[in-house]
Amino acid sequence: MMKKLWLIWVFMTRKRLIIEMGMGVDQHGQEPTVAAARAVRNAIAHNALPGVWEVAGLSHPNEMIVEVQVAVPYPEQVRVEEVLAVLPFGQKSISVEDGGMVMQGRAIPELEDKNDEMLIAVAAVTVFVPQ
Repeated sequence: MMKKLWLIWVFMTRKRLIIEMGMGVDQHGQEPTVAAARAVRNAIAHNALPGVWEVAGLSHPNEMIVEVQVAVPYPEQVRVEEVLAVLPFGQKSISVEDGGMVMQGRAIPELEDKNDEMLIAVAAVTVFVPQ
């Protein structure tokens, strides 16, 4: 019962400010971490968040709460610390799930390909601000 109360408290004390979506591909190397990190980078690549200061009244961007959800092939292989490192600020968390796409490419030995797979990941990055 205590866990449910805590979760309710967390969700009641913050508001969503923005949701950003992105896609990332690892064409060579078959690294789901690379595809996931590129998807997160793509999601945040073209934004400015003046509302963090002007509307929400935060004094520093590390006060924002940033939740990442990534769908990628082979999610158990994702190194979450590397994906979260793409985000420059915030109190970060991540959820990695099975999804995305595996596409037939072409293995090139000089690029250290393990096989012909290209891995495609999708990401949603949600920014919350405390109430």
